[in-house]
Amino acid sequence: MKVSYSYLSEQFTDPDPILNDIKSLIRSGEFTLGKHLEEFEQNFATLCHTKFAIGVASGTDALRLSLIAFGIGVGDEVITTPSTFFATIGAIVTVGARPVYVDVKEDYTLDPDLIEKTITPKTKAILPVHWHGCPAEMEKISQLARKHNLTVIEDACMAIGAEINGKRTGSFGDAGCFSLHPLKPINVWGDGGVITTNSEQLRDKLLLLRNHGLKNRDECLFYAYNSRLDPLQAIVGLHLMKEVDWIINRKIHHANRYDQALAKISEITIPPRTPGVKHVYHNYVIMAERRDELYRYLREREIDCKIHYPLPQHLQQASQYLGYQTGDFMVAEEQARKIISLPVHQHLTPEQIEYVIETITTFYHYILP
Repeated sequence: MKVSYSYLSEQFTDPDPILNDIKSLIRSGEFTLGKHLEEFEQNFATLCHTKFAIGVASGTDALRLSLIAFGIGVGDEVITTPSTFFATIGAIVTVGARPVYVDVKEDYTLDPDLIEKTITPKTKAILPVHWHGCPAEMEKISQLARKHNLTVIEDACMAIGAEINGKRTGSFGDAGCFSLHPLKPINVWGDGGVITTNSEQLRDKLLLLRNHGLKNRDECLFYAYNSRLDPLQAIVGLHLMKEVDWIINRKIHHANRYDQALAKISEITIPPRTPGVKHVYHNYVIMAERRDELYRYLREREIDCKIHYPLPQHLQQASQYLGYQTGDFMVAEEQARKIISLPVHQHLTPEQIEYVIETITTFYHYILP
């Protein structure tokens, strides 16, 4: 049995409804900004329980423009996690700021109890990552930020629809940043991103930042960027938004089945599932003894597993100038040595999920009851 990690071939088996709306876009000639983008932004803000959403060109730009909007740049420090995708750190570095890493908890998210000792007079922001769809501990992080007058920018690129006690990711911080990359729950036919906020002032500044700083077609308030979400992509996103609850619930269902079965295997460590926290499982990640052997074993049996990621950010070549070394962040490093991501997407069948479970139990010589 073949179990794929990607689901794009199944997701767009019937593209005609989307193409019909794109035809109307073509007839209108409204190829930048316009009503389709505005409708998408309004719906996305509603989804995230925020007042505003601003569509931009990518999740990376969402992070970068948010940093710029808060005046974060050369000489400033931004506290974040070494367990994240390259875009998180790239956004910090390319605005001229310095990433300051803090180790993670067992659920792979930023450990708030380690943040305060890293705060210096140069610290301007905390950038927690809702890694793999698991919300970071936002109440503690927000309290620290208020205490030290710091900006909070949520990297929620993997966490559309995730919650803590009913409050959605993207609504805790001063800004929330989302990705519409093809492998995200709300995905488009290319790159795209969204910034959420409850601040009208920030919304207005971001609208300028994404569109050259233009007050109108003839007047520029300040020189800025071209980072608009294309209306064509907004149309695709609007169609996927109708399915987002179903997508998330299917992934949670699959993850719960994995948890139930794999928790019985002593060589497998499932991260803690915190009551009141809605994990949306962008990736289903566990720690496994003999990880590399298991990885090869699964792939040989046509189970398309992944490793997200084998080298944390502080040990990447790009981070060498920061001076971090092996052993600086023990939890993140141990996780990087043992983590493996199993297929969890919404189009998997019960038979495929059971095949993954049976294959893992066979590898560890565990007998299912």
